[in-house]
Amino acid sequence: MATAAAMVGVLAPAAGADPLPGGLGPCLGSSCPPSWNDPNNGPVEYFDSNINVYVGGDFLVREAAAEAEGKVVTLGRFDMDKRDGVSQIYNVGIAGVGSRVPPPDGSDYLTAGGDVTIAEGERLLAEEGTHSGRVAYAGDLTGTVEPATAPRFDEDAAAPYTELRPQLTEASHCYAYDGDEHREATGTWVKTGDLMTFTGDGSSAIQIFDVDADLESEAGGNTGFVFNGIPEGATVLVNVYGSTRSVATFMGSFPNEGLRENLLWNFPDATDLSMTGPAQFEGSVLVGQPTSTTVLSMSGTNGRFYTAGSLTHTSSGTSGGQEIHAYPFDGDLPTCTPEPTPTPTEPTP
Repeated sequence: MATAAAMVGVLAPAAGADPLPGGLGPCLGSSCPPSWNDPNNGPVEYFDSNINVYVGGDFLVREAAAEAEGKVVTLGRFDMDKRDGVSQIYNVGIAGVGSRVPPPDGSDYLTAGGDVTIAEGERLLAEEGTHSGRVAYAGDLTGTVEPATAPRFDEDAAAPYTELRPQLTEASHCYAYDGDEHREATGTWVKTGDLMTFTGDGSSAIQIFDVDADLESEAGGNTGFVFNGIPEGATVLVNVYGSTRSVATFMGSFPNEGLRENLLWNFPDATDLSMTGPAQFEGSVLVGQPTSTTVLSMSGTNGRFYTAGSLTHTSSGTSGGQEIHAYPFDGDLPTCTPEPTPTPTEPTP
């Protein structure tokens, strides 16, 4: 079942709105596409310099996971050890099927603040045809990385990105909480059978949903998602509370252009997050806890993937070919930067 969405109403201005911290989210550079196609295998025509996958801990590739499109940064180690009998390749930067918007040629497709370890007989690819990038690492390199010109040792490789980790943690908490209380929702949701329906208020510029439950069917299986009452151009913020959470979906693509680029699934509390399902997960993901582990075995994700913790990209059962696709997040989010306190001055005589 495809995900449905209804865009209605006129936007009411947001009381306070900011982008993601550190410049994360939108496409960056002079070669961004004018619009974003659904996953495809067309020619590469555009490029994006922004980070698509950010991992504050370690990034592990297991089982039959296939690729992570866009610029990838992990502050820890990158460790690839797939199972026997499946493709022994993992692509970074450029994907055979995806948005087809890789980082610029010659830039760092992958940056690791620790070791890069590729199991014997496996290959990490940072190239396709005439397009290729670099693999920067601050630790040791073990195994095969292609092209041969890709590996680049730099003991400070991850240094420009370290401050993003606490910023993402703080932002994730701020988006979900007002003090110690859940941030006020503007919409409601209901779970019926194998469908979750989110209904907005039809006017708010930031549509906020409060979900203290797993994103799965009533029976604990895969679910679809429907969004109604969302004004055109609004940001959709789904705050999913709880320390252990599961997302299981068969969702397809949104029928309304632009919703994917304005949807953020925020997990401020989760230290154990499982994301499974046979279809594409639309929208960007933010996992705020630095001690968290996210196990991602969905067939595909279409959006930014930012976690302050660790990420395992893997497969489930006999499936394979799991992919992270590069799509921007262009939405506006609740303001989290404290207002500066004016410095007192003497009155002018």
